[in-house]
Amino acid sequence: MILVNCSGSAIGLVPESENCEAILQAWYSGQSGGQAIAEVLFGDYNPSGKLPITFYKSIDQLPDFEEYDMKGRTYRYLSESPLFPFGHGLSYTTFSIGKARTSHTEIRTGENIRLTIPVKNTGKRRGTEILQVYVKKLNDEGPVRTLRSFTRIDLKPGTSEEVVLELTPSFFEWYSNTTRRMDITPGEYELFYGTSSDEKDLQKLAIRLL
Repeated sequence: MILVNCSGSAIGLVPESENCEAILQAWYSGQSGGQAIAEVLFGDYNPSGKLPITFYKSIDQLPDFEEYDMKGRTYRYLSESPLFPFGHGLSYTTFSIGKARTSHTEIRTGENIRLTIPVKNTGKRRGTEILQVYVKKLNDEGPVRTLRSFTRIDLKPGTSEEVVLELTPSFFEWYSNTTRRMDITPGEYELFYGTSSDEKDLQKLAIRLL
C-alpha cells in the first residue's frame, strides 16, 4: 500500500509510516500532478526530490506556540529525531557517499576550502542524488547544524563521480555575540556531508579557522 499525501506543510504521518510500504509526498501538485504522480508510482520516472521542511512525529516535539524561542524548531535546532528529516528523500536506486578529502583543515579567514566527495550509484537504475553540506560551530549556542551547500549528481548504475565543492569564506559565517551580526570568526567548526540533515545520514570532518 502506497500513500500519496497532498499537503502544503508537514503532517504527522506516524501511523501511515508504520502501515504503508511507501509514502509519496505530492504537495499541491497542480494541473499535471496526476500524470506526475502516476509516472512516479509506475516507475516511469525516478524521483530525486528532498524535503524542504522537517516532518515531526507529532506536535509533542514542538515547543508551545506562544514560545518564540527557536529551540526545538526546524532541523537547525531540533535535538531529537523527527519522523522525516529536512533533506530526506528516496528514489528507485541507491547511492553511497565516500569519505571526503579537503585541500586543508586549518584555514585563515578569507581562504577557500576545496572539498572532494566521492558519490556512487550502487543500485540498478539511473538516478540523481542531492549531496548536502552542513556546518556547525563548536562551543556555540547557535544551530546544531545549518545547510550551506548542495548539488545534484546524476549517475548511471554502477558509476561514480568525485564531486568537488569550493567552500568560500561566507560558508563559515556565524552569528557573533560580540558584533551582534553574522560574521566570520576564528574557532572550531564541523562540516557534515551526506543525503539529509539527520546525523545518521551524515559524515563529518573538523575544520579550524585561524
